[in-house]
Amino acid sequence: MNQSDVIKQCASVLKDAAAFSPDTGIILGTGLGGLADKIQDAKSISYDELPGFPHSTVQSHAGRLTWGTLGTAKVIAMEGRFHYYEGYSLDEITLPIRVMKELGIKKLIVSNAAGGMNPMYENGDIVLIEDHINLMGINPLIGPNDDKLGPRFPDMIEPYSYKLIRKAEAVALKSGIKTHRGVYVGVSGPNLETRAEYRFLRTIGADLVGMSTIPEVITAVHAGLEVLGVSCVTDMCLPDALKPANIDEIIATAEKTEPQMCHIVSQILGEE
Repeated sequence: MNQSDVIKQCASVLKDAAAFSPDTGIILGTGLGGLADKIQDAKSISYDELPGFPHSTVQSHAGRLTWGTLGTAKVIAMEGRFHYYEGYSLDEITLPIRVMKELGIKKLIVSNAAGGMNPMYENGDIVLIEDHINLMGINPLIGPNDDKLGPRFPDMIEPYSYKLIRKAEAVALKSGIKTHRGVYVGVSGPNLETRAEYRFLRTIGADLVGMSTIPEVITAVHAGLEVLGVSCVTDMCLPDALKPANIDEIIATAEKTEPQMCHIVSQILGEE
């Protein structure tokens, strides 16, 4: 079965279950998991119930799609994303974006946990992604192009919507929440970087490093979606002051920052 057939089958199951057309898709990665609790009239379906859908194996990811209303927006949210380092193909990683597009979304909001390489950052800071560097060694658009899904050569001049970034900054300022703008670099993982690699990544212009987001954003741009990317700095990756990563501390930092990230996103959608 080709990807187009899988997209249509998954969308058909969701249309029968949801009985409405969402306008905004959300990937509830690390830092936005609590947003699912704010969705009104929420209904959910497990990834297991969707034909051809992969299954999240990452700690703290619920593994289901939830839909309902958030503010004035009709949303569908992924509670748990898929990563290249888990062994998934790019078609599997990006399938949810294609399915949500098939359901009618116009915007995608994506969050992640990231290592901070900018010395102006601190653990727990919120960074609005303004651009990215793809060093994952992969691209979800390689292969024959399906013109029904998007153009052969999508322009990446503005992968992250300046309009949505400005809205997020206005909400944060009004609420007394500190934010930064930054460039996210994606690597394949799952190992963390060496000191030399952190120096290299910082030298080429990256402020944040992570192992997700870029395949989904490339796919979203290909599909003509407006994208907002939000990172939570969960550990500092300064090569001259580097400490061993502690996954429990990383998750704890994300959980501490989560209410602020959820507030920003929910307020943006409340204004739509």
